[in-house]
Amino acid sequence: MSRIHCERCLRPQTHCLCALIPRLDSRTRVLLLQHPSEVNHALNTARLAALGLRNAELRVGEVFEDLEQWLTQPGYRTGLLFPGEGAQALQAYAGDERPWLLVVPDGTWRKARKLLHVNPLLATLPRVTLGALQPSRYRLRKAPGEGALSTIEAVTQALNVLEAPALFDALLRPFDALIEGQIAAMGQQTYERNHLR
Repeated sequence: MSRIHCERCLRPQTHCLCALIPRLDSRTRVLLLQHPSEVNHALNTARLAALGLRNAELRVGEVFEDLEQWLTQPGYRTGLLFPGEGAQALQAYAGDERPWLLVVPDGTWRKARKLLHVNPLLATLPRVTLGALQPSRYRLRKAPGEGALSTIEAVTQALNVLEAPALFDALLRPFDALIEGQIAAMGQQTYERNHLR
């Protein structure tokens, strides 16, 4: 017998995170492009980010036929939040500067790169990155490299930089609860043995 899931956060009903998910306004628009393999992942952080931001949209797929239409948002300048050669570090908005439409690929590094490969329009976008990174709170996964963040952490840090002094840390409440729940489910000893080395 399968467990009943919340239709909004997709978590099992007994572990629903909806009470922890904020509804935050932002000048910045966030377009999350999620690889299909991430949809049923226990820590689906792109979905949490989309639910927590009023000016965000989550699209799931590999090839996005409507991508050009999604990227043409009047009043926004578009950037791909993804490291790479020539990527510029995000900086706080100055006065009436046009806000960003941040396109954020969601998946493992390999799957995110595949999204860029099979959607050539993404490769034409200017790349933007985070300058000084806060350390990841994702204590259950070994990062593939220095500065690797979950999608929700990257979005939160980007918004904190762009819209300073406003803070978007409330987006991380359900993420932190997910991590704590996973640790509790595996037991502290198992967590320490497998993740604190």
